[in-house]
Amino acid sequence: MSTCEVLCVVGARPNFMKIAPIMAAFAAYPVRARLVHTGQHYDAAMSDSFFEQLEIPRPHVNLEVGSASHAVQTAEIMRAFEPVLDAESPRAVLVVGDVNSTIACALVAAKKGVPVIHVEAGLRSFDRRMPEEINRVLTDQLSELLFTTERGALDNLRREGIAPERVHFVGNVMIDTLRRNLPRAVPVEQTLGHRPQQGYAVLTLHRPSNVDEPDTLAVLLDTVARIAARLPVIFPIHPRTRAAAERFGLADRLERPGIRLLPPQGYLEMLGLVREATLVLTDSGGLQEETTALGVPCITLRENTERPITLTEGTNTLTGPDPEKILQCFDDILTSGGKRGRIPEYWDGRAAERIATIVRGWLDS
Repeated sequence: MSTCEVLCVVGARPNFMKIAPIMAAFAAYPVRARLVHTGQHYDAAMSDSFFEQLEIPRPHVNLEVGSASHAVQTAEIMRAFEPVLDAESPRAVLVVGDVNSTIACALVAAKKGVPVIHVEAGLRSFDRRMPEEINRVLTDQLSELLFTTERGALDNLRREGIAPERVHFVGNVMIDTLRRNLPRAVPVEQTLGHRPQQGYAVLTLHRPSNVDEPDTLAVLLDTVARIAARLPVIFPIHPRTRAAAERFGLADRLERPGIRLLPPQGYLEMLGLVREATLVLTDSGGLQEETTALGVPCITLRENTERPITLTEGTNTLTGPDPEKILQCFDDILTSGGKRGRIPEYWDGRAAERIATIVRGWLDS
C-alpha cells in the first residue's frame, strides 16, 4: 500500500525555492505528497533556514549524504534513496532542477519502473562541460511528465526525441516563491547594518569554471575590485569560493576596499539584497531569473546560459569572465540603467498551481 502518491525530492539550495510552492499546491489540490531531502547541501545556512523561511514542510526523510565528488555523491544518493523509494512505494517521483540529487533519484525511480516528473525541464546551455547540463539532459530522457519554464524549452526536448504530449509549459516556480515572499524580504539595512546611499552591487560566485581555476578566479576578483572602487560590492561568499581563494593564495583579494564579505545568506535576506541592488554580478542560474523578475540589471559571469529568456526578454547580459566585457557592461548600467526587460510569460506566481492541476489529472487518468 502506497504511503503517498508523489515522492518529492530536494537536495541543494536551488531546489528549495522550487519545491516550496509545489508542496503548497499539492496540499491544496490535493495530491498526497511526501518530501525527501538528500542532504546534498548540509550546511544549516544553506539548508535549514530555507525550510523555515519558505515554510516548506519538514522532510519526511533526510538522507544526509553530504559533500563529495560528483560521482561519489550521485552514487551515495542513489544507494540511500532506493530503500526509501521501496518503503514509500509512490506512484511517481518528482524532481526539480539540475543538481546531482535530481539525476540520482530520477535514475533510481526509472530503473524501478516508477514514473519521473521533472520540474524545470528542457533548459539547455549546450555546454557538456557543465555537470548540470548532463544532469538536465539525462533527467529529461528519464521523465514521464516534463514541466517547462519557457516555451523555447519544448524545441530542445523535441530535438532530443521527447514526445511533445509529455511536455507542459507551466511557468517558473522560482518566481512563485519570489512573488509570495517579496513582502517579507529582509530590508538591506537590517542585513548590512546600514543602507548604502550611492547604491551597491551584489556578487555571487561559485561555479567550478570560475572558482576552481586560479587564473580565472584571480582575474574575476581583480575585476570586482575595480568595480568596488566605484560602487560598493556586497559579496555573500560561498564556502567553495572562500576555500578556493585560500587554496590559491588569493584570500587577500577578498578584502579589498569597497568589498563587503558576508556569510551565505538566507532566502529572505538575499531577496532583500537583490531587490534593492543597482546591479547583480553572478554565475548562478537562479539569480538570472530572479533579477529578470525584479527588473534588476544582471551581469552573468559565464560564457553561456541555460536560461536564454533572461537574455532575450529579461535584464541579463552574458560577459563570461572577460574583464573588458564585464567593465563595459558595468559602465553601461551605471550610465543608462542597463536592460529594462519585461516579465516573461507565465512568470506570474501560479506555476505550481498549474503543475498540481496537471499532476492531479494525470494521477486520476
